[in-house]
Amino acid sequence: MSAAQTLDPNAAESPTADREVQFSRVFDAPRELVFDAFVDPRHVSSWWGPRGFITTTHEMDVRPGGVWRHTMRGPDGTDYPNYIVYTEVSRPERLAWDHGTVPGEPAAFQATATFDDLGDGRTRVTMRSVFPTAAARDYVVKEHDAIEGGKQTLERLAEHLASQGS
Repeated sequence: MSAAQTLDPNAAESPTADREVQFSRVFDAPRELVFDAFVDPRHVSSWWGPRGFITTTHEMDVRPGGVWRHTMRGPDGTDYPNYIVYTEVSRPERLAWDHGTVPGEPAAFQATATFDDLGDGRTRVTMRSVFPTAAARDYVVKEHDAIEGGKQTLERLAEHLASQGS
């Protein structure tokens, strides 16, 4: 693959385009609520992950250097441990993190989520994951169906936000 995987046809190319995956979606919800959906375990466990996955949060400390440790259980019962270390928390505009599986191992990728207030109670979320190499990105896209998984995750977020009465 030569270009960033994106669901946003207007997304600009970046210098890391050959090793990144990017998703963007507009939600009919205020930015504060959308940001909370990312940083509050009561929210995030309701929507994080592709359809059929269950996310269990073991700890969540949302501050630079803080950790979100969670397990995603797939529809086949397989557990996928996740270990996130927040590198930036700028409420309610931006989150950045190193995303790995266990403490002490190098992160599998670096991710950012930006929250753009579009007015009228609408928010655009752009999630960008940058992998160490294009091969690492391609592996996740092919072996774990990351493009479809990202799309389903944002669909679940939209459903969750709608259920919050926004």
